[in-house]
Amino acid sequence: MQVHEVRDFSKRGEALPIPNLIDIQIESYQRFLQKDTEPSKRKNEGLEGLLREVFPIESYDGNLRLEYLDYALAEPRYTPDECRALRLTYGMPFRIRVRMIRKDKDEVVEDSIYVGEIPIMIGGGEFIINGAERVIVSQLHRSPGVDFLVEEREGDRPLHGCRIIPERGSWIEASVTKKDALVVRIDQSSKIPATTFLRALDKKYSATESIIREFYAVETVKTRDLQAAYYAAAPIIDAESGEELVKAGAQIGENLGKIQASSLKSVAVVTKASDPLILNTLAEDSSDSHENALLKIYARLRPGNPPQLDKAVTLFQEKFFDEARYRLGRVGRFRINRKFEQNVPETVMTLRSEDLVNSIKYVVKLRRNEGYTDDIDHLGNRRLRTIDELASEELRKGFLKLRRTVQERMSLKDPNELGRIAELVNSKSVSSAIDFFFGRGELSQVVDQTNPLSQLTHERRLSALGPGGLNRKRAGFDVRDVHISHYGRICPIETPEGTNIGLIASLAIYADIDEYGFLITPYRVVKDGKVNGEHKYLRADEEMKAVLAPPDAIEKDGHLHRGTVLARKEGDLTSVPSKEVQYVDISPRQTVSVSAALIPFLEHDDANRALMGSNMQRQAVPLLRTEPPIVATGLERAVAQNSGMVVRAERAGVVTAVDATRILIDNADEYILRKFVGLNERTCLNQKPIVRKGQRVKRGQIIADGAATHLGELALGRNVLVAFMTFDGYNFEDAIVISQRLVKDDTFTSVHIEEYDVEIRETKLGREEFTREIPNVSERALANLDEMGVVQVGTRVGPHDILVGKVAPKSKSELTPEEKLLHAIFGRTGEDVKNDSLEMPAGEEGVVIATQRFSRRMHMTDEQKKALKKEIDRYEKEMDARAIAIFKQMIEEINEVTGQTLVDPNTRQKVGQSDNADIIMEQIETFDLNWVKGSREAKEQAAGTYNRFWPRVQAVLKEKARRSEHMKRGDELPSGVLEMVKVYVATKRQLSVGDKMAGRHGNKGVIARIVPEEDMPFLEDGTPVDILLNPLGVPSRMNVGQILETHLGWAAAVLGFQAVTPVFDGATEEEIHKALEEANQAIRDRRRDREKNRVPLGARELDVLMPYGGKVQLYDGRTGEPLEQKTTVGYIYMMKLHHLVDDKIHARSTGPYSLITQQPLGGKARTGGQRFGEMEVWGLEAYGAAYVLQELLTVKSDDVEGRTKIYESMVKGTNTLEAGTPVSFDVLCNEIRGLGLNIQLEKKKGLGVEEDQDLM
Repeated sequence: MQVHEVRDFSKRGEALPIPNLIDIQIESYQRFLQKDTEPSKRKNEGLEGLLREVFPIESYDGNLRLEYLDYALAEPRYTPDECRALRLTYGMPFRIRVRMIRKDKDEVVEDSIYVGEIPIMIGGGEFIINGAERVIVSQLHRSPGVDFLVEEREGDRPLHGCRIIPERGSWIEASVTKKDALVVRIDQSSKIPATTFLRALDKKYSATESIIREFYAVETVKTRDLQAAYYAAAPIIDAESGEELVKAGAQIGENLGKIQASSLKSVAVVTKASDPLILNTLAEDSSDSHENALLKIYARLRPGNPPQLDKAVTLFQEKFFDEARYRLGRVGRFRINRKFEQNVPETVMTLRSEDLVNSIKYVVKLRRNEGYTDDIDHLGNRRLRTIDELASEELRKGFLKLRRTVQERMSLKDPNELGRIAELVNSKSVSSAIDFFFGRGELSQVVDQTNPLSQLTHERRLSALGPGGLNRKRAGFDVRDVHISHYGRICPIETPEGTNIGLIASLAIYADIDEYGFLITPYRVVKDGKVNGEHKYLRADEEMKAVLAPPDAIEKDGHLHRGTVLARKEGDLTSVPSKEVQYVDISPRQTVSVSAALIPFLEHDDANRALMGSNMQRQAVPLLRTEPPIVATGLERAVAQNSGMVVRAERAGVVTAVDATRILIDNADEYILRKFVGLNERTCLNQKPIVRKGQRVKRGQIIADGAATHLGELALGRNVLVAFMTFDGYNFEDAIVISQRLVKDDTFTSVHIEEYDVEIRETKLGREEFTREIPNVSERALANLDEMGVVQVGTRVGPHDILVGKVAPKSKSELTPEEKLLHAIFGRTGEDVKNDSLEMPAGEEGVVIATQRFSRRMHMTDEQKKALKKEIDRYEKEMDARAIAIFKQMIEEINEVTGQTLVDPNTRQKVGQSDNADIIMEQIETFDLNWVKGSREAKEQAAGTYNRFWPRVQAVLKEKARRSEHMKRGDELPSGVLEMVKVYVATKRQLSVGDKMAGRHGNKGVIARIVPEEDMPFLEDGTPVDILLNPLGVPSRMNVGQILETHLGWAAAVLGFQAVTPVFDGATEEEIHKALEEANQAIRDRRRDREKNRVPLGARELDVLMPYGGKVQLYDGRTGEPLEQKTTVGYIYMMKLHHLVDDKIHARSTGPYSLITQQPLGGKARTGGQRFGEMEVWGLEAYGAAYVLQELLTVKSDDVEGRTKIYESMVKGTNTLEAGTPVSFDVLCNEIRGLGLNIQLEKKKGLGVEEDQDLM
């Protein structure tokens, strides 16, 4: 479909360009590594912060001390493609530089220790781990800090409380009991009075008097003015007798007379106890000092141990004041400061007594109906843990293990016998922590690479699950629900449909994170009733205090509407005077995620269907022939740009060479394109250049298309002519009827690539080998194998065809050295080897597009060594030529800026002018910038050119040395593997009955019938429609967006434009009517031109006028009769989803059986059968089909003897059924015998049944 122009229907546009959509992943990993920062300038965060925390490590006697200096990340040993092929991890060697100090001898030793490999992030957040691309999903969790809550029970008063949650360490929960006292629980322990905990926390609260003075106003009252309702602020003691008349905190009550009769002149009392909470708590508090409180808490936390003061002090010190064990973190301290409006430095990460006092005071405040409780689902109280924090936490465990082992080795080994520091450090614990986190961690997932959108959204996904997160079984409705604070931060639409609904979410387009990990979103700043170019990012809690208006509150000149505007204030929508508005939304699509923003007319779709629509776009299979949507949203280019599947120019320049496999820019930057590569989901990535030779490209410009992109724009499906009508009931229940044309023209054809591999190992019986000489296999089956036994590229293969011929030894006994020698000389005879070839699985077919062979460089013949040397020489010459091309270009530019020809002072030869490659390679090795002569300005320009080109020359030479060494050394295969062959088979999947298709509005269906083109309903100009959708799929589903897309698509197809209609800011119904009227006018004009010039109608050129109602007359293709009703017809963007019938269809005649029950296995992967279950048995019983039932439960399932008898009867040609006892019945009997009950079937007379008698 030809598109001549782009029409943008948006009214407001974007106040900010769409940000880099994968920055969250990239920036957080850069923060973690700080690779490009000098060691001395690294911040105390990520890897650096972790190492500073773990080191120094001291021996128990204090004699040896291991100090950390810095760390270094070296260059990777393999390229990403080598790692994918060899199932390796693409990472950088990670070394730590440490210093060991020995105090008794004043010795200082420095060393660099290899600790493991840190994976490298490629693209937008993927890692290659063991050959597979994985991504670390960001986790949304409850933020550390203090939360206040209220528990409301029927009839009772509300019970307030608070929770102090640290980043690491014990939770402290304070709550009001029914007796109106405040109790504290430490990590779900039993209840402790809050005042006991306060006394233990700080010595200054040891005396009851100091606690009372902290929470109440204390007055000194003369004894004659004393009242019984007052509370004693300190113990009231009779000076003469020394008797304690009233305890501190107790009410004076009946003791009033005694006090007045005593010699006391005045006493300290609390006259107004507006809230007796603390006094009630003191009444329940049996401790009277700091030490006593510590012992009481120790007894609660360690109930079995005898209370000892020194142990209690140590325990309390470790639990709340040791930063290694208890740490509020920067975020926790920030939130406590925010709540209590204080300015404690964020470096204070342990608990202060003031924090507890403030918390108690706030609880008292809440009881007076002042302040507010915290909503734990609010994004001001939930934060994002990105990869830097998640990786640090996992690595910390590894480093703490390392610390323990180092300390143990320091104490076990004699200091005089210590050699290198590396002997002390066992890096296994750290490298296994890295491997676990990136390879097997709960938040490490295999990247969904179905198409570029699915990969991008996977990188932007947020999960509330994972370590330290929620449990999907226990997560309630509130956590999963959409919250007002999600606005502009988390998409309300894109979330899974199953048990994970609401727990897995997606970032909104403009969302970002601040330094504390809270989600922020940008707003335009309003000053004096007008927006200026300024914008500001706000956290959810800051947003609650502001007044925010939607984008349509602004007039064209930037002023807000006069009078009142609808705005968000404290989480509610309300009308406010426009002068009160502080911020305006940055864009109408600010609230939704990337997937949801790709749905045109999203505002006209029901949220449930929009959810399905955004999820199904991620399942669209990349097609062989791509086409962008004619009704788009304007985000398609940004998605392609940010996906890792396209190739972007790293530097600006001119394209000097381009072909199907590579693009060369400025003769220096070479981009090797990935051709027909199978991705994680077995979809095909084939990068195609979209630039021409001589074209100038900018930095970041797309220079090659990837999967499902067309000229740098996302293209997940195809624009097809659709009619909403029934067709003989074939589109019942959302089924879809399609035209044969879509199959014939390969409109929805896709290519899928499957990878198969086979390894050779050294077994006890001898070595396996790849060969064409396979015993008992026909020559026909071996016809497509080469002399090494590997299938030839281009071969069409089907089920059970041999891909790689392999034989394995099968001798009963192990071979003697003499026999091994004879085998090596004469080869194996056909009898002592078994066929262990790699075959195509059942039901699979395709064309072999590539084979790869990997081997260790062992047992090579002279011929193989010669061939290898030739290959290395050829590769080195190729790399030299590349380095020379860059070097010559650099010299040319230097000569140009200096106005003279550079000369090598050693050889007096002109630099870069020789045709002899060896001479130029020598010049590259010896080149020095000091060779440049001329003015200072010329030298500076030459230095600039040198700095641009020289790193590229070095990079080429470094890659040459690395690859040559790799070729000499051989491939790094898993232990025990000597050789490995990989075969890639491509399958072309055409649209077929049973495939699932969908539009972008959640309108999904399965193809029920493919109708010949001539039988499809056609328009009055003879154009047959491509696809028929059920009209009943629209009203109840409430996704009217598809109808608007249909009509706008019609207008766009007729007029040849692409309609850009962004979400919440797209084309109105009036604009669609207008576009249709314009299309009708264009058709009338074309008719006139054709009549005038006598030109026939072009193929698939529409010549039908669309009436105002949007319905046209269709004609039945089978009869030619006009259909009874007029029909809605237009263009819709349809996608083929990754639920292909070829992957699901499965049949079994004979196959593997389960060992114990002898029943067929289940599932396609195991060539399983269909389970005839309990309910199916009831069905046959209800119909009385006894013989069918007997056959199904015996010979067709697990009656072993019966199965062989069936074969016998088939051979003899008889049709008899002899059913025996099913094995599963014997298993049941054995289970019962295992319980000690001997179960036997007996005749009525009490005689045992013969063993071989059948039971069924």
